[in-house]
Amino acid sequence: MKKAIVLLNMGGPNNLDEVKLFLTNMFNDARIIAAPKPLRWLIAKIITTKRTEAAKENYRLLGGKSPIMKYTNALVKKLEAKVDARVSPLMRYTPPFAKKVLESLQDMDAIYAIPLYPQYSATTTASSFDDLFRDAESLGISDKIKTVEHYPTHPLYIASICKRIQEALGKDKAEDFELIFSAHGLPQKMIDRGDPYQKEIKNTLFMARKALIEAELNFAATHLAYQSRLGPMKWIEPYMDEKLKTMRGKKVIVFPIAFTIDNSETEYELDIEYRTLAKKIGITEYRVAKAPNDDDNFVDCLVDLYKKMEVK
Repeated sequence: MKKAIVLLNMGGPNNLDEVKLFLTNMFNDARIIAAPKPLRWLIAKIITTKRTEAAKENYRLLGGKSPIMKYTNALVKKLEAKVDARVSPLMRYTPPFAKKVLESLQDMDAIYAIPLYPQYSATTTASSFDDLFRDAESLGISDKIKTVEHYPTHPLYIASICKRIQEALGKDKAEDFELIFSAHGLPQKMIDRGDPYQKEIKNTLFMARKALIEAELNFAATHLAYQSRLGPMKWIEPYMDEKLKTMRGKKVIVFPIAFTIDNSETEYELDIEYRTLAKKIGITEYRVAKAPNDDDNFVDCLVDLYKKMEVK
């Protein structure tokens, strides 16, 4: 039996020429901007026009592209060595797109789709599944696909979080640091309408705190904050910049709790933009932990999710 695993993520520009494509596809996503198609297209065009050049400057600081594919490819290599299936990355807004990936997998007997966002949201998980099944249906292979929707408290995922935090701490004492779990924000109205994302982030946070205590990593305090808000509307709080302003004179470690793969929002927003803010505020030490990426615990988490889908 020929089997394949596709790892779903939002993607990021593979070069500066793809920045406009990335922004256009993101803001033209009905799960992101809930407006009629013609109006959504116009909104996407306006936002993209305003943001493209600034976004390019940010990506230049990261070497001219998003780091997401580098880390994803390393994960794919490790995962493929542990499973009896072909493993392919599949991105929502930039190549490799669903259609091309699925075309290469048409002769597979079964395709297992695993989102690289452990916490379910309509803006991430549902958006990627919309994209995946739209192209799968056009190819007549949608019945071959099995999915897992979320895994916010999977023990091996939690273990990968703890390992990355331990790596950021190094030989220093946890008691000397404040630990901030930073999650991507969402407009408050999406949560009010029933999106489970914030609840699942808090479930991950609860289990991560428990695991850190069991590992005798007793930080001075642990916090949750949200980054990446856009526009004038109210987003879920507390905001990351406001949280940092309460940390003057302290040592801080930040863990990107909503991301399993490092990308521009971890390596630029957290590690460059907020590092600059931390210095201005007077935070005495500021560290950003890596996302799980290809950590062995996270690889084994994906193996376990795959095996559980196989027996369904």
